[in-house]
Amino acid sequence: MRALRLLAWLLAALAAAALMMQAWYYTRILWWARAAPASTAFMERRLDQLRARNPKAALRHQWVPYASISPQLKRAVVAAEDAKFIDHDGFDWEAIQKALQKNERKGRVVAGASTISQQLAKNLFLSGERSWPRKAQEALITWMLEAAMDKRRILELYLNFAEWGEGVFGAEAAARRHFGVSAADLDGEQAVWLAAVLPSPRRYQGGNTTDYLARRMDVIRARMGSAQIP
Repeated sequence: MRALRLLAWLLAALAAAALMMQAWYYTRILWWARAAPASTAFMERRLDQLRARNPKAALRHQWVPYASISPQLKRAVVAAEDAKFIDHDGFDWEAIQKALQKNERKGRVVAGASTISQQLAKNLFLSGERSWPRKAQEALITWMLEAAMDKRRILELYLNFAEWGEGVFGAEAAARRHFGVSAADLDGEQAVWLAAVLPSPRRYQGGNTTDYLARRMDVIRARMGSAQIP
């Protein structure tokens, strides 16, 4: 009987700790719905990796408001990363189903279906580990983001904290690093290139392309006309 009481107390304590953690996440999200974060968990992790090689390493990052980011970049990123961004509730269930079927056919993970909201949840708070508990936490944070913010704010945060090169974060730093212009002045081709490199941003520099990247850019150009942005 005493063991059962101890177990009940332990479970209650774990549940309380879990609730407190979720409350902490949601409080931060509510604040970031109005104020710009100084950094993200992903940026801090990348900085640690860079400083392991060079103690003086620093990240390139400069926050800019939504209106100061090229509409071309917004449209290209939505076309590349999350075509249903405006319409879904944080999860593209059709894309998830297709990815699961493809992975099952291949017998390994070859396709994902993360939305911009899910990617932002991961960038803001989470580690890079792949596990079911981490995926569950990502889903909860995604729900919180969608509940606390409109699509414009979610896309604004995503574009300001996406990785776009070795130690390069956000649209402003990316535009200046790769093309020598501000995020507001990116043209269509520059925007398509930046959207195309998002899955592997540290492989490419200064507008350089490969055959694979050129094909990906063609797909993004074809989709941009129908991409809806907030």
